Amino acid sequence: MRAEATQRVALVFTLLDANGNGILEAEDFALMADRVVARAGASAPEAQQRLRASFERYWTTLVTELDANGDGVISLEEYTACVLTPERFEATIAEFAEALSALGDPDGDGLIERPLFTDLMLAIGFRRPNVDRLFDAFGPDADDRITVRTWADGIMDYYDPQKAGIAGDHLVTGAVV
Repeated sequence: MRAEATQRVALVFTLLDANGNGILEAEDFALMADRVVARAGASAPEAQQRLRASFERYWTTLVTELDANGDGVISLEEYTACVLTPERFEATIAEFAEALSALGDPDGDGLIERPLFTDLMLAIGFRRPNVDRLFDAFGPDADDRITVRTWADGIMDYYDPQKAGIAGDHLVTGAVV
């Protein structure tokens, strides 16, 4: 497993811990879904529901795969073990990647404009300078847009424990890619 992947996953854990209590629980995923959907007012209700469902599946996968003692919470160590094991988590991440990137394309043209991308990423909790560097790394077109596929693929890369030097590394504070 690459150090970059561990850093990326540790960052996501802190962001998903929406209530800030140091563990992940169902409430965190509902709070995060609410935050992100609130920034996607122009997106279709179906796209918003799809994102909510992907957060619910994310939580369900974690608690099903990892909560051996049945306490209903996931620690950073448990989270890292699951998320960085592609065969256990890849389908869940794919669903999340597709739902989030589609939410960023309310007009359905296959393109995501920087302002909405930024709003959604800030709602998740990423820092603005890092979000700007990520969008730039995705290679926006002359109208400052990226494709839905580019963002979805970038999310999948972010969770791949074998990847390094990827666009998503810009989200980790102080990352040099």
